This record gives sequence, structure tokens and C-alpha cells, in this order.
Amino acid sequence: MNNNLSPAEIARYARHIAIPEFGLPGQEKLKAGRVLVVGSGGLGSPVLLYLAAAGVGHIGIVDFDTVDDSNLQRQVLFTTDDIGKSKAETAKERLLALNPHIDIVVFKTRFTRENALELIDGYDVVADGTDNFPTRYLVNDACVLAGKVNVYASIFQFEGQVSVFNYPQPDGERGPNYRDMFPEPPPPGLVPNCAEGGVLGVLPGIIGSMQASEVIKVLTGVGEPLAGRLFLFDAASFTTRIFKVQKNPDTKITELINYEQFCGIESPDELRPVKEITVQELYDWQTQGADFQLIDVREPHEFAAANLNGELIPLGTVSTAAYRIAKNKKVVIYCRSGVRSATAIRELEDLFGYENLYNLKGGILAWSKEIDTGVVVA
Repeated sequence: MNNNLSPAEIARYARHIAIPEFGLPGQEKLKAGRVLVVGSGGLGSPVLLYLAAAGVGHIGIVDFDTVDDSNLQRQVLFTTDDIGKSKAETAKERLLALNPHIDIVVFKTRFTRENALELIDGYDVVADGTDNFPTRYLVNDACVLAGKVNVYASIFQFEGQVSVFNYPQPDGERGPNYRDMFPEPPPPGLVPNCAEGGVLGVLPGIIGSMQASEVIKVLTGVGEPLAGRLFLFDAASFTTRIFKVQKNPDTKITELINYEQFCGIESPDELRPVKEITVQELYDWQTQGADFQLIDVREPHEFAAANLNGELIPLGTVSTAAYRIAKNKKVVIYCRSGVRSATAIRELEDLFGYENLYNLKGGILAWSKEIDTGVVVA
């Protein structure tokens, strides 16, 4: 493969080439580089923008999702006009407009244990922009099995972290991986995701830029990657820390496993069904003056932004607040989409024997779409 730069590329990357330690060889290595970015959202947006601008020659994007208006506070690849469009396809269009000298391949699919090894096969580096523990462990394990470098980052509220896992060492061995640092995932529900706990809009840009920098260092060999080190950043206090990560001799990765089960999350096919009502049925109950209780199990900030005048009992407090939930009449429980409310119902049924609970199918999102468009849900 010819990785020589054209005159147009030399002009474009002149500020890179002018760096003595980087130069033309570094830029040619970027052009030859192959990076798979898993997720094009909060972290993926800045990672993709800077890798494309830097001239990484071959970029793969794995993302099955579509753009939502609640993404735009931090996912800087997208605009209001992109709402409802494929994130991966929109990202490709935007990146090629930024740099037409690169190749981009889109994978509009979930990153799963069935396709993970196939997806990463043609790439040198995987940049993990995921926001959940099952996929994070899957990315790590697939990289270890396939011998790929995993440039990791994560964000939550005001805090972010970055590291480089499975990096080749001078002795031919691989450096620490994610499981050496976190052998076991946290208990389900202990760490909320960004949708529930929130994230400062600029934080993905800060951490994602650092993640892109690590990818560039890995591809070019310029600088010292964060291999064997975990970088922590707190935007609220503007403090940073770096921890050493040691290899754990007990860490054994021999195959890809059921990561939902490993993280204590049941797959949809394994979940016990719960009784449901539609938003139209709820509307009818309200207009007919039916006697029922309405419970909202979202977080306080979600409730403050838009609600259905139910009683707020966040999912994490449901078991301790069960005394507030009636047993002598119908109770409708809702959340954003119906997932958290179904979890709350199963917990209440298992712990306290409730038999009168109904999940609002589609949650407040369905209410906003089908009953009252004035209820705007983030």
C-alpha cells in the first residue's frame, strides 16, 4: 500500500510535519493507520473529529443509534437537522467534509460478542467510546484475544478517565488491560449511566481529545502512551491524577462470554414480563377519573424537566420507599422509555409481593409522541 502523501496532503498536515519528532514519517504512519471507533456519541464525536482532521487514513465507525435532541449538548458531530438520522452515517458525511483524503467505513450495528472479533479484525487500534459496562468488557476482551490495542476512555458527570490497554511491550508481552484494573464490574445499578446521572457537556470534548491523542501516539510511536497508567480528570475541581495499572497474573481471557450476565444485567429475552398499559389507556383512566396511583421512577432532574404529575420515587430508592406505593388499587409506574419502570415492578413484586403494578409501555416518550407533544423529554 502506498502511504506517500500527495502535495495536497503535505500542505494540509504541514503543522504536524513541522514537528521534529513527528515529521513526514509520523504523518505517513497516520495515513497507514487503521482505527475502529466503537460509538460516535459523546466520546466518539471528538475522537472521530480529531482523528479525521489528523489524517488517520482508515477509520471504522460502529454505531447503531440515531441522533436525539438530548445528544446535542455534548455530541458535537451532530446538529439539530440531524435528529432522527443514523449517527454513523451522519458522522461519515461530516468527517469526509472535514477531510476528503481519508477512508471511512460505517457499521450500523451493535458491537456484540457475535461480531466483535470480525469487526476489529481489520484495524490496528480500537477506541472505546462506549457508555456501559457489558460493552466495555466486551471491547477489552476482544482486543486481548485479537491482539489489538484498546484506547479506553469513560466519562460521568464532571469526571473522566483515559488509559491505553493491551499495548505491546519491548519484551513482546502485552501491557495491562481493563480487567487487570477492574476484574469485576460494579453491582447493577450502583453506577448510573450518563442518561440517569448526567454529564457536563464539555467533558466528552476534553476526555475525547485526550483519547484521540493517545490513538495518534500509538499509531505513530511518538511520545509515551498511557499504557500501564490510568489518567483521571475532575472538571469541577480541575484536578488530575495518574495511577499505575499492574498486570494481574490471575486475569485470564480465553473467550468472549455473555457480558450482560457477567455484569448482572438480564437480556430482554430472559426478563420476566410485567403487566403493561398503553399511554392511551392511561389517558382514558385519567379522563374517566379512575382510582389509581402514578409513580415516576426517573431521576429528579428528569422529573423537573418534564413529568406526568406522578409521585417521584427514583429507581434506586424504590425498595426503601415501597411503603409509599399502594397495594389496594392499581399503580402505574413509568420512566423515560419503560425499561427502568419494568425493573422497578419486578423488584417490588419479588421483594414485597405486589400484584397491582402496571408498566407504562413506552414511558413518557410515548406519552409525548402519542398524547401530548407539549411534554418535551430530554
